Amino acid sequence: MSLRVAVQMDPIDQVDVSADTSFLMIENARLRGHTVWTYHPDQMAQEDGKITARARHLVDLSREQGRHATHGVMETVDLSTMDVILLRQDPPFDMAYITSTHMLERLGAQTLVVNDAAEVRNAPEKLYVTGFPGLQPPTLITRDPLAIADFRQRHGDVILKPLYGNGGAGVFRLKADDPNLDSLLELFFASNREPVIAQKFLPAVAQGDKRILIVNGEPVGVINRVPQAGQVRSNLHVGGRAEAVELTARDREICATIGADLRQRGLLFVGIDVIGDYCTEINVTSPTGAQQLKCFTGVDATALMWDAIEARLAR
Repeated sequence: MSLRVAVQMDPIDQVDVSADTSFLMIENARLRGHTVWTYHPDQMAQEDGKITARARHLVDLSREQGRHATHGVMETVDLSTMDVILLRQDPPFDMAYITSTHMLERLGAQTLVVNDAAEVRNAPEKLYVTGFPGLQPPTLITRDPLAIADFRQRHGDVILKPLYGNGGAGVFRLKADDPNLDSLLELFFASNREPVIAQKFLPAVAQGDKRILIVNGEPVGVINRVPQAGQVRSNLHVGGRAEAVELTARDREICATIGADLRQRGLLFVGIDVIGDYCTEINVTSPTGAQQLKCFTGVDATALMWDAIEARLAR
């Protein structure tokens, strides 16, 4: 099966070939004989019901950083002629992101979008998980400073972060005696009109924040991301350290709880974050961790993703 694949992503020239999950997805696509184009969402257009993008055909790919992607000339591509579109640009999950999902939704059933554009739009990472009672630590989503102050009074040590943030940006720990809550809320609310999310601090984060990759509703592997000493953010690009770890019985219970819903929604490639016994996020936009998982375990989650895509299209 040879497929026409377009990848909606941040510029491929800027990715880290040793760590980027989208790069591994594209590498596997080419190994399977699929033809790949890449484009940025800013290059999309909708006119008279037709969705196009100024895209570049990926002529060659290597793991030589800085020379890893060779492209053909920029061309305007009718996205409905693609068999598969990988929706892989990083957040922020803002109106520009949402608009791109509306455009992709217009393509119809002849083009498989992974992950499903409408369901990505309807499943923001920190909100989606709230639909599964018992999975999250105590969590509050609001823009009301009095509600946040009450939450902290009841739970003491809390984490405060943007509702639609990513990559650990804007994440703060506020201990019970920290006097900076009002100032932080002023900063948050001055920059946007969105609520924030407050969660009870989980001391287990010192042992790591697990990223579990789920393909077609089934867990395929896990890595642990350990924060630097004295830090609460374990994201790899802000200094977290990846290490091998095994799925626990609780991890599998969490995956089983959400797996059927992921399949029903067409959320084929997903990464969830687990601290201790709690799931803190369900990442559906551009989940990462596949290269680290392959390095530690030999399991290639993106190859399993392509197996699922090809099986679905064959049906």
